[in-house]
Amino acid sequence: QVQLVESGGGLVQAGGSLRLSCAASGLKFVIYSMNWFRQVPGKEREFVARIDWGSGRTSYADSVKGRFTISRDNAKNTMYLQMNTLKPEDTAVYYCNISPNYWGKGTLVTVSS
Repeated sequence: QVQLVESGGGLVQAGGSLRLSCAASGLKFVIYSMNWFRQVPGKEREFVARIDWGSGRTSYADSVKGRFTISRDNAKNTMYLQMNTLKPEDTAVYYCNISPNYWGKGTLVTVSS
């Protein structure tokens, strides 16, 4: 069974930083890419960042570009999201995803002002 487990969420002041991790296990397939999404209650889940597992090529939502950095450790099947210069608008539950339908349970990031 595929399992994705996020960690690293917490409470931080605006302007601060957090580093999220997503550990994948039980994979029966090669990872092509992994994604971070986030969701605020009452709103749609939105794409945050993607990394191609082989090449390391990345893409970001405009709202986080320049502040967030996605990376991966292939040997550990682990993905990271370094979040800098956090804003209150970044407050959300952050989810790890392997497209299309593998999801973690999420980790809550709360940014206070």
